[in-house]
Amino acid sequence: MPAVGLGLGCLAGMIGGCGERERLTFPDPGDGVGPVTTIDQPNGPDTSVSAGPQLFVAGRTIDPNGVDTVYFLVSGGDQSFQPFLPNPPTDTVHFGLQIVTSGHAGDTISIGVLGVDSQGNRGNLSSRRIFVR
Repeated sequence: MPAVGLGLGCLAGMIGGCGERERLTFPDPGDGVGPVTTIDQPNGPDTSVSAGPQLFVAGRTIDPNGVDTVYFLVSGGDQSFQPFLPNPPTDTVHFGLQIVTSGHAGDTISIGVLGVDSQGNRGNLSSRRIFVR
């Protein structure tokens, strides 16, 4: 009988010890792929517009790990846009930019949009060229 008592005592000690030690945790590695950005409007890679009215550029950036930042790159026009940082990161960010075409007759305005996910992976660049008549 003393062996049974000793065995139960050891078992109780082992169970108690399991509750006190830290468990190993591993960070979620994610998918290692950056966000996918699409520009829905205008729907073609090249667009011609008349000078004067503003042109609306719209789209979305998507990543299942969470979109941390969306960058907007504009060249050929007199404007720029600050990066957008959703707080907290979300899986889908919808964006819309108003591009001024007034005073830019004969210019070509290039627009690029890309996202970075919450794990630092940079996504693809989605772009459009706007020819101002």
